[in-house]
Amino acid sequence: MSYVDRRRFLWVLFLIGLALIAVVAQATTLVRLRFQDLVHYSYSVARVRYIRAQTRMENGEIWTDTSFNVLNHNKGYLPAQIVVRQPGGKFQHLQSHVDGAPEFRPGDEVYLFLSGHPGRQFVIVGWGQGTFRIRRDLRTGGELVTQDSAETPVFDPVSNSFTKTGVKNLPIDVFEQRLKREMLREME
Repeated sequence: MSYVDRRRFLWVLFLIGLALIAVVAQATTLVRLRFQDLVHYSYSVARVRYIRAQTRMENGEIWTDTSFNVLNHNKGYLPAQIVVRQPGGKFQHLQSHVDGAPEFRPGDEVYLFLSGHPGRQFVIVGWGQGTFRIRRDLRTGGELVTQDSAETPVFDPVSNSFTKTGVKNLPIDVFEQRLKREMLREME
C-alpha cells in the first residue's frame, strides 16, 4: 500500500471514529413512565417557582443546580426553598445539552415530581416526564398543565417503539384531582 493510500485509509478511519463518537454522545433514551409510576417513584410532588440557576463543572461534566420556591407541596415534606440538580447547562464558554433534561427560565411555574430528601439536592423523576409546566389560558384565564415530555418521543417497552404521550393542556384542577387519586391509590 502506498503512502497516499495509507494516509487516505487512516483519514477514513478517523472520520468514521468521529461519526461514531458523535452518535454515541447524542444518545439519551428514556423509558416511558406512566403517571402512577411518577407518583410512586417520587419522594415529593410540588408546585414551584424558578428563582435562579447555578452551573458548575464537576469531573469533566457540566451540572446545573436550580433553586425554586415551593408554592405548594402535594406529597412529601419540602422546605420553603429547594435545589434541583440536573446534567447539562452553560459553563463559561462551554454548553452541554442533555435530551430529556428540562431547562427552566425566570418566572417558570411548574409541578415537579422529585426524588431525594430535604437538606440535599433533589432530582426530577424521569426528567422531562416529571416536569409539568403551568401556563395561563388567555381565552379562559384558567391555568393549564403540560408535561415537558408530551412532545418528546419516549421508548415504550410494551409496544417496543417510540411514542409521544403525556399530559397536554390539562386544566390544573383536573391535574390536581388525578394526582390526589394516584396518591390515595398508593396508600391502599
